[in-house]
Amino acid sequence: MVTMKGVVLAGGTGSRLFPLTRVTNKHLLPIYDRPMVFYPIQTLVDAGITDILLVTGGHSAGDFLRLLGNGKDFGLRHLSYAYQEGEGGIADALRLAEHFADEHPICVVLGDNIIEGNIIAGCEEFRRAGTGAHIFLKEVPHPERFGVPVFESGRIVRIEEKPQHPQSNYAVTGFYLYDTTVFQKIRVLKPSGRGELEITDLNNQYLAEGQLRHSVMEGWWTDAGTFESLLLANNLVAKGGANKVGAVKAGVRSREASGKS
Repeated sequence: MVTMKGVVLAGGTGSRLFPLTRVTNKHLLPIYDRPMVFYPIQTLVDAGITDILLVTGGHSAGDFLRLLGNGKDFGLRHLSYAYQEGEGGIADALRLAEHFADEHPICVVLGDNIIEGNIIAGCEEFRRAGTGAHIFLKEVPHPERFGVPVFESGRIVRIEEKPQHPQSNYAVTGFYLYDTTVFQKIRVLKPSGRGELEITDLNNQYLAEGQLRHSVMEGWWTDAGTFESLLLANNLVAKGGANKVGAVKAGVRSREASGKS
């Protein structure tokens, strides 16, 4: 079985949550009875991934070390940490994980993403494939907030970043599985109009090579990056819990590999 490493991206300024984030990192805010960052770490552990790197930045980086230590709350022996200077985007933060990955495939989780179930089935499918990338989709009421896949005959032909007029009701969630070519691809990315290296552009590179697979998540999924989604996350966790292993049909409905035809 291919050994996969985990990367939790927990940087950013959290500007959409000011003034809550004026003195702390967004990912340290509470979601019901646990800090937000606990949920993505638990998702990785539930999927059998125990070699984990946390990437953060800003003035609260030391708070993660005090909170998480070496990961004993998750049954881990060790947690690794990396520091992102500035705000270069998700893909920019991910490239800090190259030395940690050490030629292993990686599972990347955005630190504000919380799910009812798990990503076990998607990880198993990715391991069987052995190459390429795998993303997790979820049908949402406001896809324009996210990366949105465009389908033709049931296949993804491109992903659009925060489109004004989404061509599907699906969002690309903050869970990504990448093979060992991911860092080569990041090195050729160009900054977007926002001046950032976009994860959507990275996924579109895999798509252009016919190496992007996807699954559709069962159960609920939310980010927690706005006041509305932060409240929603708290209510969902309080009502039914999160990170349920073996719940909602092992977490996903699988889809075949996607690429441009």
